[in-house]
Amino acid sequence: MSINEGGIDRILRIVVGLVLIALVFVGPKTPWGWIGIVPLLTGLIGWCPAYLLFGIKTCKVKNSG
Repeated sequence: MSINEGGIDRILRIVVGLVLIALVFVGPKTPWGWIGIVPLLTGLIGWCPAYLLFGIKTCKVKNSG
């Protein structure tokens, strides 16, 4: 499992995840806000299974040598 998300992608996922989770406690107080756990976790670990499935990689890979 290698990192397949870039820095901006990860930051956006974390922010969106936190906003969605906040909807559970403030705002419409809907349980659908718990879906924010998915982007939050993928942003924190830097790996998205959907990206792997579709062959997407937003992180920049440094070549050694």
